[in-house]
Amino acid sequence: MTEDKKVAQDTEVTQDLREEGEQETFSTPEIDRLAELEADLERARQDILYAQADTQNVRRRLEKEVQDARAYAATGFARDVLSVADNLGRALAAIPAELRDDEKLKGLVVGLEATGKELESVFRKHGIEKIEAMGQTLDPNRHQAMIELPSDAEPGTVVQELQPGYMIKDRLLRPALVGVAKKPE
Repeated sequence: MTEDKKVAQDTEVTQDLREEGEQETFSTPEIDRLAELEADLERARQDILYAQADTQNVRRRLEKEVQDARAYAATGFARDVLSVADNLGRALAAIPAELRDDEKLKGLVVGLEATGKELESVFRKHGIEKIEAMGQTLDPNRHQAMIELPSDAEPGTVVQELQPGYMIKDRLLRPALVGVAKKPE
């Protein structure tokens, strides 16, 4: 008997059984076992979906951490260098105008000013920006009020900068230490 004839014969038998109303029936234990297997399969599908979602979340978190590590790797070093920039700025500010014009010190002053400009350029190159404070409204996320000074300016306005503040990209590196206006008494 060929395969085609066997398939045709099986099909005829199946049709005859259906016509006679005879159907294959499963017992209750078999139905229960089938339902249990389907439930296990659905749980396994859900577990796979949760595992895939969790893996994707971990991957995204790690990518974000790597980006942050690259962007903010120099934070500790930058904080340390800020004191050098502060000292250089104080040294330049301490030079009286008469000495700036003195031919003997002119080379030293020009060298210090060039060093200050180069330091600012390196800061900008690495995303470190000075926070503008003077005349701004006090922002506790960028400024640290150290004193209140009587002033005609609007209360809460920065009227004195004691130490400049810096940002690295979008994060605060160091707050600006400022004096804030208060109403005169």
